[in-house]
Amino acid sequence: MELLSLQFAIFLVALLAAYYAVGRLVGRGQWVVLLLGSLAFYGMAGTWKTLAFVLVAGVSTWAAALGFSRLDAGLKARLGETRDRSARKAAKAAVHRRKRLVLLACLALCLGTLAYLKYWNVVLFELGLASSPHGMGLLLPLGISFYTFQALSYLIDAYRGSLQAERSLPRHLTFLLYFPQLIQGPINRYGDLAPQLFSTHAPREVDLSRSLQLLLFGMLKKYAMADLLVGLITRLLAGAGDGAPGSLAILAILLYSAQQYGDFSGGIDMVEAVSELLGIRMAPNFRRPYLSTSLADFWRRWHITLGTWMRDYVFYPLALTRPMRALGKVAGGRLGSHVGRTLPACVANVAVFLLVGLWHGAETHYLVWGLYNGLVIALADLLRPAFDRASSLLRVDRSTRGWHAFRVVRTFVVVNVGWYFDRIYDFGASLACLRQSVLHPDFAGLPQALAALDMGKSELLQVLVAGAVALLVACVSLYEERGGDASGWLSRRPVAVRAAACAVMCLVVVLSLSFGVGGGFMYANY
Repeated sequence: MELLSLQFAIFLVALLAAYYAVGRLVGRGQWVVLLLGSLAFYGMAGTWKTLAFVLVAGVSTWAAALGFSRLDAGLKARLGETRDRSARKAAKAAVHRRKRLVLLACLALCLGTLAYLKYWNVVLFELGLASSPHGMGLLLPLGISFYTFQALSYLIDAYRGSLQAERSLPRHLTFLLYFPQLIQGPINRYGDLAPQLFSTHAPREVDLSRSLQLLLFGMLKKYAMADLLVGLITRLLAGAGDGAPGSLAILAILLYSAQQYGDFSGGIDMVEAVSELLGIRMAPNFRRPYLSTSLADFWRRWHITLGTWMRDYVFYPLALTRPMRALGKVAGGRLGSHVGRTLPACVANVAVFLLVGLWHGAETHYLVWGLYNGLVIALADLLRPAFDRASSLLRVDRSTRGWHAFRVVRTFVVVNVGWYFDRIYDFGASLACLRQSVLHPDFAGLPQALAALDMGKSELLQVLVAGAVALLVACVSLYEERGGDASGWLSRRPVAVRAAACAVMCLVVVLSLSFGVGGGFMYANY
């Protein structure tokens, strides 16, 4: 179900009415409305048949977490009954062993389901055993990665004893199925989201002006920037590669960087606005990523909740294992203390980004994209002392605005090199386009190549609208990067100014939709 549709508007109005009516008349139980509404949303999205997979993740992690809680309670009781050190040690070991078996079984079930549904067709296709990566026609559950990762974070936190297990299965399912997060995230944590889900909210808590502005700004980014660029990017890449000016591919990738950001962050803005109408703040997922000063900084600002999930549940557990500590010790003895300290983290980083690439898809180009990001970050960490010495020798003043601007531009270039492997689905073609971009950019030949596209007035107007919105997004990002609050600034303006701004945004969105080029969200099937 599209967020910008009459069906969703009717659904949302009906849900808000029931939600706040229950809060006012009953005083509690609003979460039941959320659960029923989320199930209805799931059904209207046309994925009823896949609800069983959601229940597998929900029921298994709920039962496992309760099991951990009972095992811990039983251990505490046994430890209180004896002071014998060997008996206490044996009891702890037995409980730890049972908890670990339950954890591994639940991880295998949830990750196995995710892997089968997302990757089995692609693996067969890559091995030449299927004619199409979609040959078996498996229907993916809505938000499969997002609810699976949320379920696993809940499971692992319960295993570690860092959260109180939820005794109610319906309440646990409300956390997993909360409909604003199902489309494309964010990946919320139980400790942050659950207290809000199960509290009673009143309409007076909602900042309606902020929510409306966020919703319209998200629509601008999605429908008046991202969607309007899709067709042009496809046409540019179709003509790029060997024999074409490399600048054609460069332009396509630069536009893709705007398209992907507009689609993903615009969608996140929209679902965050919907959630705020319910009085619930979800975890932030973007923080002006294209103003980052390093690739590592970029990934702390882009899809923030996926990054923190990977950090807490993959990076740290891997980097702190005995083999990694041993690797660091050996490397430190032979290559110096800096390498010894950073090498385990570098190896873990590469592994994390390979998993992130695999999360996007099992195709070769996604794995190369993940490897590229992991290696760049790892090499930057390993070579940091050399970079510091070079800066000292060249007497670079790192406190100047010029140096900061250089780092932002450098990072933007590094990120866009990675987008070649993300957007160009054939690995050989991505290498060809990258080679042409570096060795034969031929910017002088770009106007002729663009003229050959023979774009009509409608396509040119689409590009102009998308460019204007991209400029607005860039200005807002720069303002907020310097500590400003664009939404707060607009909220302090007179009502007439706010109404005019909202009206202009609505008109631009309607104009963009009139081109008939809208599509679903890029991350909707992740």
